[in-house]
Amino acid sequence: CYPGQAFQVPALPACRPLLRLQCNGSQVPEAVLRDCCQQLAHISEWCRCGALYSMLDSMYKEHGAQEGQAGTGAFPRCRREVVKLTAASITAVCRLPIVVDASGDGAYVCKDVAAYPDA
Repeated sequence: CYPGQAFQVPALPACRPLLRLQCNGSQVPEAVLRDCCQQLAHISEWCRCGALYSMLDSMYKEHGAQEGQAGTGAFPRCRREVVKLTAASITAVCRLPIVVDASGDGAYVCKDVAAYPDA
């Protein structure tokens, strides 16, 4: 993993159902959570946020959603801001640390995913 690395689409296929369910306020089955967390755990701490961004970006592109649209495509009952914050918190839900900057400082919530304007 390195800065700017592109992830294969679809990135994190096991986390897509988790994001949809969480964002739409549905109960997340334990198996869905486990599968996503196991898949995310196989990605370096440095790359987890990038993988989540790539997953979110590909989900929007697959459904043809335009910037600023809400209630369409992959997340019919969820505003974009909520989708981004939900995706950014998946690492925390899984209790998987991330590295937030070159100093090696760690965290559990992906700030770059939540702040990314086009996701």
